[in-house]
Amino acid sequence: MLLDLRRIFVEEIRELPFSGSFSMSDTDISGSYPFVSPVSYTGTVTAFAGEARMEAEVTFTFEIPCDRCLKPIRSEYRYRFSHGLVRTLNQEDNDDYIQVEDEKIDVDELLRADILLELPSKFLCKPDCKGLCSQCGKDLNEGDCGCNKTRIDPRLEVLQQLIQS
Repeated sequence: MLLDLRRIFVEEIRELPFSGSFSMSDTDISGSYPFVSPVSYTGTVTAFAGEARMEAEVTFTFEIPCDRCLKPIRSEYRYRFSHGLVRTLNQEDNDDYIQVEDEKIDVDELLRADILLELPSKFLCKPDCKGLCSQCGKDLNEGDCGCNKTRIDPRLEVLQQLIQS
């Protein structure tokens, strides 16, 4: 959605509400396409002193395999984002504001970037997930598999054989 902010920047209007949705179903995260519902959003752009403040709330359903045990995790996410919007920046490296040169902003692209930055870097079914056995592949959350856990570095196996003999 391309949002025209011209009337906000000249303070013809004080508030500009917006809402919409967009799809992120083609977004690949760790070999999975976890966005199973469209991202819905609502928000408001508020004018003040030649600048604007954009407040937005997004909601979406997300399903991805656990990074340790591969069980599917389905979650409903709700995030709030806030951005300062200006026509021109006084300093080149100012991360506090987003420059809107043509007085239009692509809300979908901005929120897409916000969501990807906000998502956790690791997805776990539970904080203490034990994962899968590296030898047999059994889910260790369901119990011990009985595999021998003492592994010797293959480069040192010759030394182990000397010790045993």
